[in-house]
Amino acid sequence: MQHYPFSAVVGSDDMALALVLAAVSPEIGGVLVRGEKGTAKTTMVRGLASLLPAVRVVDGCRFSCDPADPDPACPDGPHAADTAVVTRPARLVELPVGASEDRVIGSLDLQQALGAGQIAYQPGLLAEAHRGILYVDEVNLLHDHLVDLLLDAVAMGRSTVEREGVSVAHASRVVLVGTMNPEEGELRPQLLDRFGLTVEVAAPRDPQLRAQVIRRRMAYERDAVGFAAGYRSAERELAERIRAARARVGAVRLADAQLVTIARVCAGFEVDGMRADIVTARAAVAHAAWHGRDAVVKADLRAAARLALPHRRRRNPFDAPGLDEELLDRLLDAEPDPEGPSTGSGPEDDGGPAGEQGGPRPSTSSGHEESSGHEERSAAGQEGACPEPVDGREESEPPSPSTGSGQEGRQTIARAGQTYRTRRFVVAGIGAGEAGRRSRAVTDAGRTIGVSPIGTYGRGLHLPGTIRAAAPHQRARGRTGGGLVLRTGDLRRPVTEGRESNLVLFAVDASGSMAARRRMEAVKTAVLSLLLDAYQRRDKVGLVTFRGDSATLALPPTSSVDAAARRLDALPAGGRTPLAEGLLCAAETLRIERVKDPRRRPLLVLVTDGRATYGPDAVHRSRLAADELRRTGIGAVVIDCETGRLRLGLARLLSVRLGADHVEVDDVAAGTILDVVRRERAA
Repeated sequence: MQHYPFSAVVGSDDMALALVLAAVSPEIGGVLVRGEKGTAKTTMVRGLASLLPAVRVVDGCRFSCDPADPDPACPDGPHAADTAVVTRPARLVELPVGASEDRVIGSLDLQQALGAGQIAYQPGLLAEAHRGILYVDEVNLLHDHLVDLLLDAVAMGRSTVEREGVSVAHASRVVLVGTMNPEEGELRPQLLDRFGLTVEVAAPRDPQLRAQVIRRRMAYERDAVGFAAGYRSAERELAERIRAARARVGAVRLADAQLVTIARVCAGFEVDGMRADIVTARAAVAHAAWHGRDAVVKADLRAAARLALPHRRRRNPFDAPGLDEELLDRLLDAEPDPEGPSTGSGPEDDGGPAGEQGGPRPSTSSGHEESSGHEERSAAGQEGACPEPVDGREESEPPSPSTGSGQEGRQTIARAGQTYRTRRFVVAGIGAGEAGRRSRAVTDAGRTIGVSPIGTYGRGLHLPGTIRAAAPHQRARGRTGGGLVLRTGDLRRPVTEGRESNLVLFAVDASGSMAARRRMEAVKTAVLSLLLDAYQRRDKVGLVTFRGDSATLALPPTSSVDAAARRLDALPAGGRTPLAEGLLCAAETLRIERVKDPRRRPLLVLVTDGRATYGPDAVHRSRLAADELRRTGIGAVVIDCETGRLRLGLARLLSVRLGADHVEVDDVAAGTILDVVRRERAA
């Protein structure tokens, strides 16, 4: 198949530069590309593979050893000096999201173990990608332990396997590229830091540039071979330039004064640890080599910092990614450039890696503001009976007060306070939900706690369990020597215990009575804190609000914390209390989620004073809605927000109908709401 040429991609110069630098110096640690769907992320990665120089490998070596410098610990070695050598193109190995750990790092060769009775190692994708590109699309959806494993191998340049009687270590020098759509959830900060470079991409907003993208794509689809032929010259030039930069990178000089400048820049942006300093230095050297320089200049430092620091500045998932370029310039200008005036900071000085792209240059910002509206709309596009807020305003624009009088006739917006760290709360017993970091569960990944016949729990083959099941029957099956005599009933799968993620749905009364005494501020702070904890533990969190004459699914169940924080912050309060509508909306939301994800266990947290003041027979309809919700068997907690000396006790009565735990508001601060959730879910 003819891939789309790397140099034909329009309007992604920052991404092109990051990929090229990682190809020039794989020690940088890989590239993470963040962006909305349809921004040519995968296209560019596949195009890069065709630009890498061909590699010379030892003939017959499954680990692609370099004949000029063979790995002394190669499992297929040692390799003699006169071993035959072959030349092949650099590989692009794509890692699917559903890949198992065995497929990534390799495993026991079952054919050799069961047939010949010999312990042999079967290489995985890390071995296959050695001296090439390992591409992980939707890396944010990959299990955390697999991401850790990949990044460890990239950072160390080696993959080590210690399992099931196999002890193997082999070289794994790969260009790791991960792509992700932030709408589908974020990577943890610890994993973000492990990627060397990151870049934000967004579709161009200029109509002329968008038209150029369409024109080239349609031409490629009509005649892929002919289209690629038109860029053959540009592709050859890029390939030669990458080859020359790889040969030059080891000789590029980085002065001690420039190391101090790098340290000052990283300290100025308050990044944690020392990885940012090291990656910035490596990227600056690679950038100098890419531009044919023998020494690093200030332009190289600036280009490296723009790619190495933005994702390391995020203290929590509510922080927008990006870099203050004015601060960067001030830090870089604190001392004169020891190498003289700048000769360009990246692709701007020569048209970039894709020099034939033409058209306006993309913004040098992170691209976060351009894509935020798209993320907002995507988070809203959920099915169900709960309407989205549509009132002609931007969601971040505070609503104007209504003309009514009294507390029920006004709308106000309370801002959340400072979020806080929450303790981990778990569901008792062992569930079977999606893998996460919350409650104990039988999952596809984790520690092995037992075995089961094939076709039940777990996946893959558990070799020791299979051997133990077959061993007692060998004489009866007529075994006389050689390998085991196996039957289908002998096959065993591992039962692995990990942790699952859960869904916490907040149903918040946002009527006028709830707007008093800063109650909404406390609720918003609690929800944001729980969302932050859920982000770290891979939970989902949703928010239903009800006020006026309807209920709204303000936050569909999601892991996208950026969109969640924006929606929650702009949530207004005021009007009457449509309690029945709120309960029905919560029930419908949970019903839909149960169809989509039946294994994820939910908890409803209802924050209200129990009043029902909207519509005819408001109280009766609320009771019916509560009875219907209770029949679903969903666990629930009612936070009673009624205050004052004379209390009607409506929220307590509501909790009885729901079969829910009841907590007085006087006993619940913003932080205590989470304690109630923990107690309920641990019960």
